[in-house]
Amino acid sequence: MNEIAHDVATVRAAEEAALAAASEGALMQRAAAGLATVCLAELRSRRGRVTGSRVVLLVGAGNNGGDALWAGSSLAGRGVRVDALLLARSAHAEGLTALRAAGARVVVVSPDGGDRARELLTRADLVVDGIVGLGGAPGLREPAASLVAALDGVARRPCVVAVDLPSGVDADGGTTPAPHVRADVTVTFGALKPCLLLPPAARAAGVVHLVDIGLRPYLPAAPAVDRITGSDAARLWPRPGPEDDKYTRGVVGVVAGSASYTGAAVLSVGGALRAGAGMVRYTGPTAAADQVRARWPEAVVGRGRVQAWVLGSGVDPGAGDGQDTVIAEALGSGLPAVVDAGALEVISRPGPRSLLNSWHVTTPHAGELARLLTTWGGSVGATSADDVRAAPLAHARWAAELTGTTVLLKGSITVIAAPDGRCRTSADAPAVLATAGAGDVLAGIAGTLLAAGLDPFDAAGVAAFAHARAAALASRGGIAPIVAGDVVAAVPDVVAELRRDRCWRLDR
Repeated sequence: MNEIAHDVATVRAAEEAALAAASEGALMQRAAAGLATVCLAELRSRRGRVTGSRVVLLVGAGNNGGDALWAGSSLAGRGVRVDALLLARSAHAEGLTALRAAGARVVVVSPDGGDRARELLTRADLVVDGIVGLGGAPGLREPAASLVAALDGVARRPCVVAVDLPSGVDADGGTTPAPHVRADVTVTFGALKPCLLLPPAARAAGVVHLVDIGLRPYLPAAPAVDRITGSDAARLWPRPGPEDDKYTRGVVGVVAGSASYTGAAVLSVGGALRAGAGMVRYTGPTAAADQVRARWPEAVVGRGRVQAWVLGSGVDPGAGDGQDTVIAEALGSGLPAVVDAGALEVISRPGPRSLLNSWHVTTPHAGELARLLTTWGGSVGATSADDVRAAPLAHARWAAELTGTTVLLKGSITVIAAPDGRCRTSADAPAVLATAGAGDVLAGIAGTLLAAGLDPFDAAGVAAFAHARAAALASRGGIAPIVAGDVVAAVPDVVAELRRDRCWRLDR
């Protein structure tokens, strides 16, 4: 799947152009055929057969409802019992006629949802969500809201297949105001929509299938959102040449750790070294420096020439150990930098704040971003971590605009926002990566990529992908528990995978 998404306005314009060039109804027929194919595959996979299966269509007034009706007529023709629940006063006329001609049953749902509709949902093997589409406002109204709630309460929950996007989610912003559909599978048409790549809506989409309905010639090259893939990372990952030395490969300066968090220094330095830095120079208090020397004798303790900085992991700005001063000086150098953890607190001060530039990557989690926005947001007022989790894209973009930096918002789906409006996500991290010190490793990896010459937006995306992939390898696919040191140890295997993939694709 080509993991780029276009916003609603762009998709609608492409649909209009494609409709003008195609025969009447052709796009809907292509969409319905793709939807029916996926539904049949799900029934075979889950029940072992198609004939005798029970499918319920949740049908709204728009084209998504029409797609569901036409797909339902195809399923009925294959021996599936199909019941259509009409949730609006009108439905797609041709699709409804085709559904009835195929022998399916149609139920007009009362405003409260109706007992008959709920009973059908409890007996369904598969439910097709054709309630609302791109034109729908986030959230659902009655009777759809009651039926979706009833569906979530079914003891043996059927497979839910969403048409184009889960009904009720915000198509462009990726937010999920209640109520909304939680799909196991989403069949989307022509182009991915941003909500299918963005948190938290992507978690409501399940497995996504993209059906080509002829929009590609009418879509622009620049997406609203993209998701970094292994091919992207392989293309961008630095590859040393025979004439390179440790300086041309990139020297990373690390300002990390404190008396209380010596491990952060070890992990940040380790992430940078294992990702392929030509040299790492470490600056920090004696207790942390001793730990770095013991674990990484390759690292140079002391300041000197660097190509990029990793700032703040494990730093306590109130400790009085001078780390905050060194961070401010590093920011003032104008060099690329990763601004993490304690450095995020440092940049909340007026002096260091003015030193930020577009070559800096800030790497907050939700709580840190909320504190940053509360400090920088002026009259807007306080922002909470819950606010950030509810609308990650909006808050990451706001922070990128305020700071002028690329913002890497850490989470189960990482959101990366550039000051120029570009947005990227990374979604390959196993849940076990939520462990102490993992962010320190990520900062080190990103610092190496900046030192090697990647621009901040690419460095952030590739680092997030490599970090997630290392965690997957270390945890045996997300099964085994891991600590941050395991992620460090797995990074060289990820680099080898990416370089092999690049060679294979170039030599093919």
